Amino acid sequence: MSHLDWYKLSRAIHVPVERVFALDLPRVTANDIELNQVWTNLIDNAVDAMNNKGVLTIRTTRNADSVIVEIGDNGPGIPKNLQSHIFERFFTTKPVGQGTGLALAAARRIVRKLKGRIFFASVPGDTRFQVRIPIAGKAE
Repeated sequence: MSHLDWYKLSRAIHVPVERVFALDLPRVTANDIELNQVWTNLIDNAVDAMNNKGVLTIRTTRNADSVIVEIGDNGPGIPKNLQSHIFERFFTTKPVGQGTGLALAAARRIVRKLKGRIFFASVPGDTRFQVRIPIAGKAE
């Protein structure tokens, strides 16, 4: 993990983290540095959305073809009128100077490169980003 990633995630230390991890996850074929970037971006956005107050939830599970990682927060949610733009490059809900609008676009690019999918659901008090990555040897 890079120094910048550690800095970003260190802000989450004061946010309670609910961890629900499946113990039987199979391998996926992926570059760990790229996956680290996906998790860093999703966690950083969740912590920012909660204004460093609330609960961050990280869940892992699987279905027949994929490993599923879900990053959630109980912040204010993403307004409906902005949801269709969330993965666009340079789109940000953060004030000028606080966000580049590249984190979610980069996360989506990386996940697509892995032949996976990333999507989200958001209402006030419950935003969840779900990443599905094909199990090694399978494609979604």
